[in-house]
Amino acid sequence: MKSLIKIISILFPKLVVNYAYHQLTNPQVRKLRENELQIIQKSEEETMFFKGFSIKTYHWPGQGPTILLIHGWEGQAGNFSDVIEKLITEGYNVFAFDAPSHGYSSTGKTSLFEFTELVAILIKKYNARNLVSHSFGGVATTYALYSNPEIMIDSYVLLTTPDKFSERIDDVSREVGITEAVKNKLIRRLENETNLKVLDLNVSDFVKKINVKKSLIIHDKKDKVIPIQRSKNVHKNWPNNIFEEIDGTGHFRILRTKKVIDRVLNFINSNAF
Repeated sequence: MKSLIKIISILFPKLVVNYAYHQLTNPQVRKLRENELQIIQKSEEETMFFKGFSIKTYHWPGQGPTILLIHGWEGQAGNFSDVIEKLITEGYNVFAFDAPSHGYSSTGKTSLFEFTELVAILIKKYNARNLVSHSFGGVATTYALYSNPEIMIDSYVLLTTPDKFSERIDDVSREVGITEAVKNKLIRRLENETNLKVLDLNVSDFVKKINVKKSLIIHDKKDKVIPIQRSKNVHKNWPNNIFEEIDGTGHFRILRTKKVIDRVLNFINSNAF
C-alpha cells in the first residue's frame, strides 16, 4: 500500500496531500470500554458550542481543588476513567471534555489550533489550577498556556508528551508512505491556513514561557506511539520540571496503571517537588 501511495505521490501529489491532510485533521473516534462508559455516566454532562462544534463537557463535583483533564488526539474524556475514580475518592472537583470531533462531541474537520483554543477557554471557565494531560493533550495544553501567559497553574502532570509538531507530520508521512516532496507541500498548506511556521510549534519551546509552579512528565521507556526522547527533550527545556521514566505501561495503559495514578495524586497533593 505504501509503495502504491509513493507512486501516486509522484503522479498526483495534490491528491496525496489532500489525503495526508485529512489524516491530520479528521481524528478517528474509538469505542470506550465498559468502565470508561460508566465513569462518564457518573458525571454531570453539559454541551457547549465552540467553532461550529457541540462540545461535551463532564463534571464530577468535589470540595477539593479543581482539576482539568486533557485527553490526547483520537482520545476522549472516558480514557481517564481510572484517574477520575481516584480523584473522586480524594475529593477533587474534576472536569473533563471531548475535544472537537472527539468522543461524544460533534464531528468535522478539526486541528491542533481549535483543540488548543478550547483548552484555554476551559481552563479559564473552570478556574482550573491543576492539569493532567495525556499524549497530544500536552501539545494543546502547553500551547494554550504559552498563548495565554496570564493563566497561572499550580501543578501540571503530563502522561507522555510529544515535542515538535513537525515530528507528528513526519509520523503521519511515514504511516501513509508519502514522499518528501509531498510532505513539504503538506507543510506549506498547513502554514498557509494557520499563518504559523510548523518548525516553531514545539512543546520544548512553549514550556520555557508558561506559568506553571510545578510540573511532572511520566513516560514509558518502551512507548511505541511517542518515543521517550521527545518527552526528555521537553524536560530538558523546562525549568524545575521533573521527569520520571517507567516501564511496562506502553502509551495507553499508563492511564490505567495504579502506581502511575498514585504518583499523579501524590505530586499534585505535595507542596514541593
